[in-house]
Amino acid sequence: MATGTHGGEKLGGVKPAREKPARSWKRWLFPVGAVGLIVAAILSPAFLLNTAARLQPYDVAKDIAYADGSRRRLDVYRPSNARQVPIQAPIQAPVIVFFYGGSWQTGSKETYLFLAATLAARGFVVIVPDYRVYPEVKFPDFLGDGAKAVRWAKDNAAAYGGDPSRVFIMGHSAGAYIAAMLTIDEQWLHGVGLDPLRDVVGLIGVSGPYDFLPLKDEVLKTIFGGDRQPQTQPITFAVGRKPPALLITGAGDDVVNPGNSTRLADKLRSQGNTATDTVYARFGHTSILLSLAPFLAERFALVRDIDAFTARTRTANAGGS
Repeated sequence: MATGTHGGEKLGGVKPAREKPARSWKRWLFPVGAVGLIVAAILSPAFLLNTAARLQPYDVAKDIAYADGSRRRLDVYRPSNARQVPIQAPIQAPVIVFFYGGSWQTGSKETYLFLAATLAARGFVVIVPDYRVYPEVKFPDFLGDGAKAVRWAKDNAAAYGGDPSRVFIMGHSAGAYIAAMLTIDEQWLHGVGLDPLRDVVGLIGVSGPYDFLPLKDEVLKTIFGGDRQPQTQPITFAVGRKPPALLITGAGDDVVNPGNSTRLADKLRSQGNTATDTVYARFGHTSILLSLAPFLAERFALVRDIDAFTARTRTANAGGS
């Protein structure tokens, strides 16, 4: 899973007899290197988790365009057997639009099969979009892409068994930033004919940067147009009525300071909103997502907290789309 840093970072007279070992070494270099790469891929956490995830009860529709361009496609995961999930009928399941992280510079929806499959097997319809990243785009273009993905979810979730009046926006790291901006700063969803209070049931942010100025990383300064641009910060817009929020982080996160979550939750609550912030003691920036590992998620708090939040947050404030 991709993570990122956020600001608060020779020739000569060789006899033929001696040439043979050199040629033999070169001949073996490529196959040995290729095997090494294959082994590294097989032993990678994402590879192992995604392999295990394929044994869970879910169906997936892949590479659906929500706008023009190869980086604006999404995958839709849904439960395949209602008897094996908490919800008794797969129809009208709650919908989660999940945005992955990668410092607004990298990432791929395929990497997060394990997360989407785990949540789908529990009764959610999970939509995982790709979105454009730097250097192709800068702020705020990835927010525009995110808003279009949410618009697609509202318009099409029912065809996959999802309830369009129960759309949650979730993200990890830079993806949590996107989820928060879409939920808290109304202009992005307004741009696609949606309203957060009417069309979004809740925000689920995991290890997200919400209040991270001044920027120190030079690339991030380029992405966000400077080191101190308050209009790029979710906390700037946490004023007035907002959808409920669940903000989760790990005490061992050394990429995004956990204070981002607590400060945003405090400000939302100060405005009379519902916001829950939780710090998991034994998790860091990436390992917190590994608690959604297939068949092991029940042992960790993250999936239980998501279940509880979505269960008590039943419908969008004005009753749906």
